Amino acid sequence: MPHTIDDLLYLMSRLREPNTGCPWDLKQSYRTIAPSTLEEAYEVVDTIERGDYDHLREELGDLLFQVIFYSQLGKEEDRFDFGQIVDGLVSKLIRRHPHVFPDGTLDSRVDDQSSLPADVKQRWEAIKQQEREEKGVQGVLDDVPLNLPALSRAAKLQKRAANVGFDWPDVRGPLGKIREETDELTEALEAGDQAHLTEELGDLLFAVTNVARHLKIDPEAALRQANRKFEQRFRYVEQNAEGNLNDHSLETLDTLWNQAKTQA
Repeated sequence: MPHTIDDLLYLMSRLREPNTGCPWDLKQSYRTIAPSTLEEAYEVVDTIERGDYDHLREELGDLLFQVIFYSQLGKEEDRFDFGQIVDGLVSKLIRRHPHVFPDGTLDSRVDDQSSLPADVKQRWEAIKQQEREEKGVQGVLDDVPLNLPALSRAAKLQKRAANVGFDWPDVRGPLGKIREETDELTEALEAGDQAHLTEELGDLLFAVTNVARHLKIDPEAALRQANRKFEQRFRYVEQNAEGNLNDHSLETLDTLWNQAKTQA
């Protein structure tokens, strides 16, 4: 008989029992397990992007355990429990999908999907903005998390601004901005101003992220793909160069690199 979510919640409570639980689990707090949450989330994404679906179930389980751990901590402190997490999530999703749950209840439904409004995305964003205002968040950018990866945060900031009309009309705008920022970076390089170089490089990365957003490409995913491609090609160079890489000329390494680019 397969285990259930109740079994997982019971297991977590056993791990945190003061006298008979696991010493490591008993020492943990919200802050100490937060890095593991990030790691597990990235492992899920990595598994999906590599197409390793045989291990996806395991990685999703590891990520779910992070939620279970937080819910146990919340229960111990009388803040919240797993049931309240689920209840809040279901209620929020029903509220954000009036085009699916028209009466605001889980059982209500739209009889004819062809009659759905064309502005579903805009309504979704409007509902989210209303929720933010109800929480006391006034500024459009106020609750974008500071600890997001920089590329992801840049894209989210740009998306928020675009939702209120502050955006280029098409991708040609940010493409032109890339050229402008590249010229400014070159000027800073020629001036030898390190602080200015850092600023201009940041502006260039922000412009590249804006291009990705207009093209509906996740910049983090695109860069991860580029990283994997670089790793694959560099490993080819390592495997096919005789001896130490430092003993070869750049011309030789470039030749191997170009060979790697032709590999499947």
